[in-house]
Amino acid sequence: MQFDRYDQKILHILQREGHISNQALAERIGLSPSPCLRRVKALEDSGIIQGYRAVLDAKKLGLSLMALIHISMDRHTPERFANFEREVEQMDEVLECLLITGQSADYQLKVIVEDMDAYQLLLLNKITRIEGVSGVHSSFVLRRIIDRTAVPLQHAITGNS
Repeated sequence: MQFDRYDQKILHILQREGHISNQALAERIGLSPSPCLRRVKALEDSGIIQGYRAVLDAKKLGLSLMALIHISMDRHTPERFANFEREVEQMDEVLECLLITGQSADYQLKVIVEDMDAYQLLLLNKITRIEGVSGVHSSFVLRRIIDRTAVPLQHAITGNS
């Protein structure tokens, strides 16, 4: 898919303001609403735009403890990894699961819970009970310095800017 400056502007704005109306978006990028809507639809249909979400304040919801957990697996088989991934996908506390290299771990999980008691329950009753988990190392987040979901567009998009 070829991108031009309008597509780049659309993506830039929607990453930061996903709730913006088509009318307001069209005005901001300098197009009329109909072609703007067609471009957004094309970006959605191509899979570039995967969805829209509300960003919630976890602390206001009582979720104040975030942890990064490095998980080591006992065997590196596709079946073992697939089972682990299926299991953690079912845990609402897991915000992110990454298969990683360059560490002594195989996976990194980002989890969020109410407090240390809830973390202990998650760890002991769910994560360590997954078949194949052989090691767990936890780090607790003291403060978020950067917390963004927008991907950088300046190097990702080619076309007629």
